[in-house]
Amino acid sequence: MEEDGTLRLEPHEVALLRGGPRAAVTVAVVDLYLRGAVEPGPPGTVRALPTEPGTAATPLPPLAEAVRWSLEEPLGIRRLTRHPDVRLAVALMRIPLAEDGLLRYPLLGPTRAARRRVRDLRERHPLPGGRRGLTADDRLLAVALHDEAALLLLLPRFALRAGLVERAEVADRGPRRYSSRGGPSGASDPFHCGGGTGGGPD
Repeated sequence: MEEDGTLRLEPHEVALLRGGPRAAVTVAVVDLYLRGAVEPGPPGTVRALPTEPGTAATPLPPLAEAVRWSLEEPLGIRRLTRHPDVRLAVALMRIPLAEDGLLRYPLLGPTRAARRRVRDLRERHPLPGGRRGLTADDRLLAVALHDEAALLLLLPRFALRAGLVERAEVADRGPRRYSSRGGPSGASDPFHCGGGTGGGPD
């Protein structure tokens, strides 16, 4: 529960209310990346990584689980969002949100209460000033609330290689803000795939 007594929303639920199914699936992909379960595939796609034998994995949220098992081959975010298993997971996720008055029937768009909840969360959790000291949950909530701005700040290399943000958008801004290494002002991405402080748990 939140401090005001309302039901606590998970990051993928916040993303769904803010930006629809694609935003929710993006958060699920980032969740899997931070757990070390996926990595960038061929340009603009994400692919699953084999599960390490004997790894005691924390149970995944249902949407992340559906995304993980839908990656039989590398997929871009658009195809992943349209995958039947992922669409079913999103549909099932919408039911309790609708019952709580956060999605309206029949089109299941966000209600005024949902928009107010998202706005309040954005005010309480502004875009971080940097990556240092953030937990995985902090990063997921930042992506859920701030979308591409958070992706480019917190996970620039992964976001670009996996097709979660458009390369043209970054290129248009020029090297003044983003370097060829993918981070602001030439900083490398400490959450890049492949070990160390990469996609897996810290």
